[in-house]
Amino acid sequence: MARPLGLALAATLLWAPAIVCSQSYPSKPVRIIVPFAPGGNIDINARTIAPGLSEFLGQPVIVENRGGAGGRIGTTQVAKSPPDGYTLLLGAPGTLVSQPVFHDDLEYKPLRDFVFTSRISLVASALVVHPSMPVHSVKELIAFAKARPGELLMGSAGQGSGTHLMGELFQYMAKVKFTHVPFKGAAAASTAILGGQTHLVFDQVSSCGPFIKAGRLRALAVTTPQRSKFLPDVPTIDESGLRGYDYSTWTTLGIPAATPKEIVQKLRNGIDAVIAQPRTQEAFEKRGAESGPNSVEEFTRRLEQDLARWTRIRKESGITIN
Repeated sequence: MARPLGLALAATLLWAPAIVCSQSYPSKPVRIIVPFAPGGNIDINARTIAPGLSEFLGQPVIVENRGGAGGRIGTTQVAKSPPDGYTLLLGAPGTLVSQPVFHDDLEYKPLRDFVFTSRISLVASALVVHPSMPVHSVKELIAFAKARPGELLMGSAGQGSGTHLMGELFQYMAKVKFTHVPFKGAAAASTAILGGQTHLVFDQVSSCGPFIKAGRLRALAVTTPQRSKFLPDVPTIDESGLRGYDYSTWTTLGIPAATPKEIVQKLRNGIDAVIAQPRTQEAFEKRGAESGPNSVEEFTRRLEQDLARWTRIRKESGITIN
């Protein structure tokens, strides 16, 4: 049965603004919200891709830092923004996995409130110890820690940071206990272990690599399932005995979920084009990062798996994050 002409016209008028918006997008600058302070690795990722994405879209792409509350403030802002493709999120595990898992009162849910591009970058971290530590492998560290429960000081970039959760995952799987010493950022945590104030830390390979090569830190293993191109001679934690250990710092572009499909697809195409550029690849490699190829489906599946795994770990371990 055909719809009355009046209803059909009303439906057409209702969708007309969205259709016009999709066809003319973008007609003004696009913002990428980084939910952390300037200068960190997430911020650098956004500023690495912004020029290429601007060229692809034909409009300025502006990076804005909206830090606070472990990334919750900026992420919530994007989740509540108009779904028109002009306000985007530079997403990472801290805001899309650990915050949702460990804070039941969040105003956003990653898989409900966002759709994503493919993965932009992936960075391995290393488990490093101060050279004064009498351990040279993961197995030796575990044995040393079991004989001294709670005595080893583990630095991190702060409560709920990736470096904190890497250590919590290690303790959970190895059945050891460290004393967590949170600092205000990765730089402060690095300074502390270099000065011998802490015994171990999990740090991105791009940050700790020069100190490892200079002999000021000792790398025991990397956190990803595959060895890092940045430290090819360092084994993974998985191959060192803790089977299944996997923690990497990835980034993606988060788009409010109700954004028109045509705009979402244009942004996805733009990100794929940018990360395929030699200059982008070179910029990432200098920082020990890897980029594509990686499909939207693969990334979304990884996010779902990370959320499920950390929900289980929280339940089984009792880990809490302020």
